Amino acid sequence: MNPFILSILLLSLGLGTTLTFASSHWLLAWMGLEISTLAIIPLMSQHHHPRAVEATTKYFITQAAAAALILFASTTNAWITGQWDINFDLHFFPASMLTMALALKMGLAPVHFWLPEVLQGLDLTTGLILSTWQKLAPFILMCQIMPVNSSLITFLGVTSTLVGGWGGLNQTQLRKVLAYSSIAHLGWMILVMQFNQQLALLALIIYIPMTFSTFMIFKTNSSTTVNTLAASWAKTPALTAITPMILLSLGGLPPLSGFMPKWMILQELTKQDIPLTASIAALSALLSLYFYLRVSYAMTLTISPNNLNATTPWRLQTTASTLPLAISATISAMLLPLAPATLALLSL
Repeated sequence: MNPFILSILLLSLGLGTTLTFASSHWLLAWMGLEISTLAIIPLMSQHHHPRAVEATTKYFITQAAAAALILFASTTNAWITGQWDINFDLHFFPASMLTMALALKMGLAPVHFWLPEVLQGLDLTTGLILSTWQKLAPFILMCQIMPVNSSLITFLGVTSTLVGGWGGLNQTQLRKVLAYSSIAHLGWMILVMQFNQQLALLALIIYIPMTFSTFMIFKTNSSTTVNTLAASWAKTPALTAITPMILLSLGGLPPLSGFMPKWMILQELTKQDIPLTASIAALSALLSLYFYLRVSYAMTLTISPNNLNATTPWRLQTTASTLPLAISATISAMLLPLAPATLALLSL
């Protein structure tokens, strides 16, 4: 793609999300979401491949449906209450519609069916943008309309954690594994969002570097299936050794960074006297942990079939910068000691 066009599209992506962040009017927020959607579509379809075109079409249809529902819900709310202000209390009916529309935008279960299919058709870089940056604007809007229908939010959260766990178990495609991982993590964030928005934001902030690291590792190894990971020990031995830590951090295993948000979310849910929801969320994390362990096993404990008994004595030097991956991998593995400081900040 032409660098000039690419820079315009990336700036438009940033503009759309920033516009949604800064808006206090529903129409302005809707415009920001639309700018983001329209900016990422050329990035998704830049590889003229039938799968990429199919993924782009699916993404456009679902995002257009969600945007139409947001516009309809905000208009209905303005008609009932006479207010377009986001911070103004929403009427129950449009609030429920908005929640479902934003859930569709983010890919929360049970309206998640587009996400694994779309992510599977994209290259890893565009998939990374879709899994992280594109979630920010609807996530912030969801934070702003809280608290709304508590039963609906709990249903979305619990369903997402379970679907994210069950869905990833049988996958051999790494992009689909990451899609279900994204659904599960968003489920955790939505569960706690109705009680503590700062905690949901903390979970998102920790989720982004973990997902960035995972996508970058797969991109460095040029791997899109679990089986091709077996050859990664010969390409990047140091990275192969670090990868299980990042994957287990995504699974929420102590003493890694991913444990901190899950621990705090379970604590908050228990404080709010909903131990059953907390138990279901904790058990669903075991399902997710299984498929992260499976990917770790395929990458570090299996050897790809080859005819040579000796390892290759040389490797081609990579031309890509590894600094962003090094920083995000460090964040993914070593933030847990900051938990007391984070708790103190959240209680301010």
